[in-house]
Amino acid sequence: MILPAPIQDLINAFSRLPGIGPKTASRLTFYLLTAPDDLSQDLAAALSALKTQTTNCQTCFNITITGQTQCEICKDADRDQDVICVVEEPLDVLAIERTEGFHGRYHVLQGALSPIEGIGPEDLKIRELLTRVSNAAIREIILATNPSMEGDATAMYLHQQLASSPVRITRLARGLPVGGDVEYADQHTLLRALAGRQEMGN
Repeated sequence: MILPAPIQDLINAFSRLPGIGPKTASRLTFYLLTAPDDLSQDLAAALSALKTQTTNCQTCFNITITGQTQCEICKDADRDQDVICVVEEPLDVLAIERTEGFHGRYHVLQGALSPIEGIGPEDLKIRELLTRVSNAAIREIILATNPSMEGDATAMYLHQQLASSPVRITRLARGLPVGGDVEYADQHTLLRALAGRQEMGN
């Protein structure tokens, strides 16, 4: 079936989004085709605003509103200024904030080291992190990169770069998830859980 160009173009655009295959893209497109006009207009306006009204915080590189030099977290005087949690992407900030268990600041690297994809230290916000550490009285750096090959490599590189600094460097604990069964855990997860074991009562 040959589709009109506007329909095929939108299907192609949806298909380029992560997690959306051709069937889902087609379903979304045909839903919008018959949906009320205001839904399509609101979606178009939201997409436009997403690109024109957002920017990166000049301190931590999280997302903020265009025209603001700092995000809401960096501007919050009640947050611990001497603890920085280093993450790969802004979505990681959102995930940690949902726990309501961290009250420090963040530093978003905008990715992770990946030689295969040609992403080196100069492509990330690593230099800016080192500058923050050298210019402020930072007590602890929490490396919260993903538990992947790229995330581990990034954490190791940051640890090496910060080794000469008096700041305390920690890494998020990893191991068995709450509610998980040992028999279903993979070898890598079990090894991490064993290595990160703690005294009972801690």
